[in-house]
Amino acid sequence: MAVTSTDHSGTEAAGTDFLGHPRGLAFLFTTEMWERFSYYGMRALLVLYMVRYLLQPGHAETVIGLGALRGMLESIFGPLGVQPLSSHIYGFYTGFVYFTPLIGGIIADRWLGQHSTILIGASLMAIGHFMMAFEPRFLFALTMLILGNGAFKPNISAQVGSLYAPGDHRRDRAYSIFYVGINIGAFLAPLVAGTLGEELGWHYGFGAAGVGMTIALVIYIYALWSRALLPDELHKVKITVQEKKPLDRSEWRAILALIALFLPVTLFWATYEQQGNTLTLWADDHTDRSINLLFWHGEIPTTWFQAFNPFMIFAFTPLVIALWTWQERRGSEPSTVLKMAFGCFLCALSYVIMAGAAWQAAGDDASWLWLFAYFVVITIGELYLSPIGLSLVSKVAPARMVSMMMGVWLGTSFIGNFLAGYLGSFWSSMDKTNFFLMIAAVAAFAGAVIFAFNRPLRAILKD
Repeated sequence: MAVTSTDHSGTEAAGTDFLGHPRGLAFLFTTEMWERFSYYGMRALLVLYMVRYLLQPGHAETVIGLGALRGMLESIFGPLGVQPLSSHIYGFYTGFVYFTPLIGGIIADRWLGQHSTILIGASLMAIGHFMMAFEPRFLFALTMLILGNGAFKPNISAQVGSLYAPGDHRRDRAYSIFYVGINIGAFLAPLVAGTLGEELGWHYGFGAAGVGMTIALVIYIYALWSRALLPDELHKVKITVQEKKPLDRSEWRAILALIALFLPVTLFWATYEQQGNTLTLWADDHTDRSINLLFWHGEIPTTWFQAFNPFMIFAFTPLVIALWTWQERRGSEPSTVLKMAFGCFLCALSYVIMAGAAWQAAGDDASWLWLFAYFVVITIGELYLSPIGLSLVSKVAPARMVSMMMGVWLGTSFIGNFLAGYLGSFWSSMDKTNFFLMIAAVAAFAGAVIFAFNRPLRAILKD
């Protein structure tokens, strides 16, 4: 196999200018932070925008292609009201957002390289966010966002791992730091874009998301211009068909082990992604959002609840990392697979809490503190699964396939979000206690499957 590549990880790994990590991590951190600000700012408004406004009579007729999409969905699921249709569109959008990274990873690995693919993706997403301001182009805007995310997401994640030499134990911590950047953006997004959308008008919120994506693009361009900050094109390889070397046995075993874990992880995302769908409707329609701080009385805006999870991510991450470090010193740190299983079980517990809220309210509005407790538990569960999965892929996947396998990992959310939309379509017709128990059962099943994989996969994953 004729391969030309430069392994930049050795030089970068020597630098410790950002929290004991290479300086490039700071630029990847901030680029991802602003990209996630744009994504979660738009997501905070999406279901409310469709249910309250866009899919209502008098507006739905103006959306190009909506009639055809609705006809296709109704041919599968039967007649759909505004809420079930919104849930399915949300599921399709968030699903394809996590399917296209597989394609983006292949494009980067095979042809364009990570840098160029990231620039194309960021540009497409900025255009898509601004297009959301034009109602007839709603579905075209979603398409631009889907394609842009596919080009951007797997390659920015893979570049974090490229900053470190093989065997560098800082890699897991780096992905946890990177995950904090994701969630700072996700925390600010509902507060800024969500508030603008609810108070001033939907298009102001979508415009704020577009500004965030533009800032991300500018930061990444600057980092590329300062060549020493980012890893070289480790995955930009030239391979002729005749000289392509097949994967060896150990590489195939690593890939199959990752795929075995990816399958139940899709169920985790199907339950986790109810946050932007049915949990938003619960907060809007079934929650007493009033708050009394003695010196201030008011009501929590619906979109602000979506800031709870990212705030808790960067509040809890140092505690979780400290726990893992303490466990490592004692020789009792759980394996990667056990961490992921525990994350699923905590996700199940969070929906048991919501079932308790629905049962206790008995048709009345439940206290917002139930949602607070839900977010505490599901956030800790997320920390045990999501960043750990990113780190696992960067460690285990064959070097020539890291971007593609990162895309496959992100692609677990493709099926997961389709399932999330499908499960969410039962919201209007089911008793809310039973609905939340159904979601909890799905998450618990995913945890049980991952737990069963712990012993068989430990040797393969070298964990």
